[in-house]
Amino acid sequence: MVTTLHIGKFYAREVILVCSKCDCKHRCEQLGNLVPPGANFGYDVLVYVGRALYIRHRSEEEVVAELAQRNIQISPRGVSSLGSKFIVYLAIAHDRCSNDITEAMRLSGGYIFHLDATCEGRDPILMSSLDSISHIVLGNVKLPAEDEKHIVPFLQRMKKSFGIPVALVHDMGRGILKAVANVFPEVPDFICHFHFLRDIGKDLLADQYDIIRKRLSEHQISSKLRYRAKQLKEAIDQSPELIDLLEAGIEENLNPTTSLDAFADLNVYTLIKWTLEGKSQGNGYGFPFDRPHLSFAKRIRQLHRHVALLKKSHRQPQDHKPTIKMHSDLKKIIKDKTLWNAVEELEKRILVFERLRKAMRIAPASGRYGLNDEGCKIDIRTIEYRVKKFRTWLMRRKDYSKNRDAKKMVAQIDKYWHKLFADPVTVQTASGETKIQPQRTNNILEQFFRDLKRGNRRKTGNKSCARMLRTMLAETPLVKNLQNLDYMKILLKEKASLAEVFAEIEIETLREEFRKAQSSPERIPLKLKRLIAMPDYPQKLMKMVEKAVTLS
Repeated sequence: MVTTLHIGKFYAREVILVCSKCDCKHRCEQLGNLVPPGANFGYDVLVYVGRALYIRHRSEEEVVAELAQRNIQISPRGVSSLGSKFIVYLAIAHDRCSNDITEAMRLSGGYIFHLDATCEGRDPILMSSLDSISHIVLGNVKLPAEDEKHIVPFLQRMKKSFGIPVALVHDMGRGILKAVANVFPEVPDFICHFHFLRDIGKDLLADQYDIIRKRLSEHQISSKLRYRAKQLKEAIDQSPELIDLLEAGIEENLNPTTSLDAFADLNVYTLIKWTLEGKSQGNGYGFPFDRPHLSFAKRIRQLHRHVALLKKSHRQPQDHKPTIKMHSDLKKIIKDKTLWNAVEELEKRILVFERLRKAMRIAPASGRYGLNDEGCKIDIRTIEYRVKKFRTWLMRRKDYSKNRDAKKMVAQIDKYWHKLFADPVTVQTASGETKIQPQRTNNILEQFFRDLKRGNRRKTGNKSCARMLRTMLAETPLVKNLQNLDYMKILLKEKASLAEVFAEIEIETLREEFRKAQSSPERIPLKLKRLIAMPDYPQKLMKMVEKAVTLS
């Protein structure tokens, strides 16, 4: 029984001819173009499932429902299996057109090799490489650790497939730095300005920020504020006209005869909600650019001050219990010297960090694009001059000689100076010689990983992506190329569809690559799983060891 999108369900009987002289097998070409040997679903179903899972980010159950509307019956497990095969087919097709991709990139002057990795907790690391000129994902790998010995084989594979890049862009990870120096020793090597500034900011701000975060957690202030807000909301819901009163008061149209006590509950409620909003402050860059716990702490201090004023403003302060209770809830945290000393120290350090941030013209505080921001379009020498001025300013400060953090910052700037402010790369294109200035950030890959995780959340409803990174096939990110028109022209060549490309791949090749793709750096062999599952495994192991020692 075979099922395809354009024919539907039908019975297929294939007669395989075998040459009596050379034992060569000759299969039905027409059937082979519709469905893989031994499979029940055609290539077009395979492609439909792959695009639904990885481009439209539909869940397996949603794909089952979509195919049912097309009179195709399949189980969620079947959808999952076809999805995995889709990735393997795509990886094989991608590898086979590597020469064409290389030639296309050469005509554009070469490729700029962006390299980055993502992980969650102790799960395996997904490393991806991408050309920032063509925006083609070149290759991916899952690694047990981000160190030189594991990264080098991947870089060698990329070098073999696509040649030597015109430039490299990556973060400051030790493993990556050593690996690229090993595989691409003569290639201009750039450090991502965003990652550089982020690492410096973490070194400078993280200790004090952690103190603030831990002290806020210790006081459980968020839950207290939410509890008070919930109590007040019930009272507010019974008198919706209070909101109009408050709005009139804010716009200075409040009738002088209106008593403040009339909307005292609403005053406290809105102040609490405003304070909690501090926890979501930021521009999408993440720490140290965004510092929501600091914003929250500062708003708590303002909340305490405003609640104290509200308490005094009532004609009979003791009668408005929510204000009194809120003021009481805040007493303990306001007296926490450790918290407020950390806030004061952090704000001093932020002044230094923000000055460097402004000099580098990256991740602007007023930015609205988060990780989509690629930095101001400004001459690299202008940025170099600004950073040099910052460095001079920092070293001339009175406390510099005793300030370990400032010295560490200067050392970090000096260490990576030649990788931050390199000259544009001269390349030869089809239209002649030109200069290419690599992107100042590696955010192109940060965006890539964010989209990958966002798609997983859409599909599973699970905020954590740990399971996805643990179970996904390493080459899954190649699906991003299917939205690149130039890449699709290379991949399809003269063919009309992806299904036709997949039909040319031999089943033996698919099975071999599928077996390789399913091997994972953290996967425990099945036989070992059975041993580990034994309740008395440690005792049996030690008994074996003792026996071996006795015999020796």
